Amino acid sequence: MIAGVILAGGRSARMGGGDKCLTPLGGRPILAHVIERLAPQVDRLALNANGDPARFAAFGLPVLADGAPGFAGPLAGVLAGLDWAAGQGADIVISAAGDTPFFPADLVSALCASAVAGDLPLAMAATPRPGGGLDRHPTFGLWPVALRDDLRAALAGGVRRVVDWTEPRGCARAVFHDRGEAFFNVNTPDDLARAQALLLATRS
Repeated sequence: MIAGVILAGGRSARMGGGDKCLTPLGGRPILAHVIERLAPQVDRLALNANGDPARFAAFGLPVLADGAPGFAGPLAGVLAGLDWAAGQGADIVISAAGDTPFFPADLVSALCASAVAGDLPLAMAATPRPGGGLDRHPTFGLWPVALRDDLRAALAGGVRRVVDWTEPRGCARAVFHDRGEAFFNVNTPDDLARAQALLLATRS
């Protein structure tokens, strides 16, 4: 069983605070676009967010608070997802960012295939840079439930950056070629205007 977790536990400082994922895009919250893309790819789906879960009631998803105190970053959201997924009987969690409405419809299959091909426990999305090399997208990752206690210990020890935990344990790259703005995320009001233009372009 594959569980999906949408990471929306950040503070959204560059958008003026509040829940960035609830910002309207094309007449619907950004979160609705993210759910629409991820739900068909997984067996169970939950949302990682802090504070009162009632504000997400309309989406009908379990709402998971961070699995570590003090706004410890996306790894805390991943840990919350792993703990929840363990109770669902899932073996792996696929994470997606709650502010990235255009990510690939084959995200899950590509992450799984890259982990199997590399015989590695973890995987994250990446895209080629025009000048060579890869841009990593660590909030779009594959996480085995079996490593949740390892992650818990790492967070307790002060680890915060995703790659500081994933790289020593072995992390494959699922490289998405020719995907344009697939991993474009909305961080600022200008980004929101750009996302609106991208949405209109996909509908034309």
